[in-house]
Amino acid sequence: MSVAAELLAEARRRAGISQAELARRAGIPRSVLNAYERGRRQPGAEALAQLLAAAGYELRLAPKVRRVEDEYLGRILSDAIGLAETLPTRRRGELGPPLFGRTGT
Repeated sequence: MSVAAELLAEARRRAGISQAELARRAGIPRSVLNAYERGRRQPGAEALAQLLAAAGYELRLAPKVRRVEDEYLGRILSDAIGLAETLPTRRRGELGPPLFGRTGT
């Protein structure tokens, strides 16, 4: 099943309407909507937007966000841990509650 077919069928189901009702609202023959939902025909972008609007939804197009690869993030984390391990450490004893009113160490 195509993405458009799944999208149309889901929008119609969520709207709680029949194919006949959605087709009537969109002003297209029910047989055409049926072909779209079964994936036998592909609606154009305008037809898809019109059908979704008739079901109460809006088709929005947005630029695809480029995802940073996990491998790249893993290298950054590994480098950060490596740098942290090279920092000098100084043991100051056990941590306890803060002592208020006392100045200096």
